[in-house]
Amino acid sequence: MKILVIGSGGREHALVWKIARSPLVEKIYCAPGNAGTGELAENIPIAVNDIKQMLSFAAEKQVDLTVVGPEDPLIEGIVDAFDKQGLRIFGPVKSAARLEGSKAYAKNLMQKYGIPTAAYAVFKDFENATSYLKKNNKFPVVLKASGLAAGKGVLICVTEKEALEGLHALMKDKIFGEAAAEVVIEEYLEGEELSLFAVCDGANYVLLSSAQDHKKALDGDKGKNTGGMGAYAPAPLANDNLVEKVRKEIIEPTLSAIAQEASPYKGVLYLGLMIADGNVKMLEYNCRFGDPETEVVLPLLKSDLVPVLLASAEGNLKGCRVEMHDGWAVDVVLASGGYPDKYEKEKIIDGLDKLPDNILVFHAGTKLKNGRIVTSGGRVLNIVARRDSFAEAQSGVYDQIRNISFDGMYYRKDIGFRAVRHLRMQNK
Repeated sequence: MKILVIGSGGREHALVWKIARSPLVEKIYCAPGNAGTGELAENIPIAVNDIKQMLSFAAEKQVDLTVVGPEDPLIEGIVDAFDKQGLRIFGPVKSAARLEGSKAYAKNLMQKYGIPTAAYAVFKDFENATSYLKKNNKFPVVLKASGLAAGKGVLICVTEKEALEGLHALMKDKIFGEAAAEVVIEEYLEGEELSLFAVCDGANYVLLSSAQDHKKALDGDKGKNTGGMGAYAPAPLANDNLVEKVRKEIIEPTLSAIAQEASPYKGVLYLGLMIADGNVKMLEYNCRFGDPETEVVLPLLKSDLVPVLLASAEGNLKGCRVEMHDGWAVDVVLASGGYPDKYEKEKIIDGLDKLPDNILVFHAGTKLKNGRIVTSGGRVLNIVARRDSFAEAQSGVYDQIRNISFDGMYYRKDIGFRAVRHLRMQNK
């Protein structure tokens, strides 16, 4: 088989890595790819949003399956375009991808179909939103850009003053551009966040491992929101009873709702959940593999990923089973100084050749320049360890990070702190 993976981040490197392990695959292309994907696939210089050129390439090379990594091309309708040409592709069509493309749409869908979520209101008018906040007597409150903001368009505001300033930043200063032309003002939920991936074929689905992301830039969940500074899997929080609750209260009602409202959902349905006292509420949907969760979930996947992707694309997941490895995976993101704000690029990365074989490196923001690997993004590298115990996986990552360096490099020192807390409680 020939497979095309679309994207250039850590998620796409992890997908390429896992796909390359399949005996079904003879050739992998990655468009546009990065320095890491280039070691396993042929990088193709096509922008992720250039649907026309991507379509032409897949047809010319007789690609058997295209796997879409990032959300933008999905929301712009790349699956519809491939379907029209009879080319097999993994992901939801444009109407179903609105679950991620519009938080307002997703919230309205949840409300209509009784899917548990936080109370909310949607605004396109700044003055009306301001008036709503001034009448609100419950703080903290959450402000969300309804459109795409690279995982950063959420502001948690503790006071009315903070909320009004945040609203101005979103709707007037346009810190996330047109993504905040429409804003969701949402009840703040106490609890613990959890990520789950459901691979769907329109009617059936299989679940991969649970995971927990770390969105804030600094230790202790301080600092600004980022695209994710690290993750671990599985999450001790996600016991069998909780997962069954998620199936019945979230996944199955969502698949039923989106089939009625838009189109049967194929591809990955990413569930961002809030868990409190055994109860589950939906925070947000993503229409693709999450990042950096993919970098810990795929190393734990014992089954061949390719047949699962094919079955999803072909609407043939019924009876499909996936097997996960025992043990744990921990991923720490190495970021450029200044991220998630302005940062410098093209810093030489040293030390990757010093890492042992049992440490995985998924490139996120890298490229080759004059034969050297240099930085090209805010999140640069994902350093991942899979071990039998959580403690071994966590220490395995941090013990090796000291071998790697580039100018301005920083990373969180506490990835997995919630797992440590849960495991201590379970062992009491």
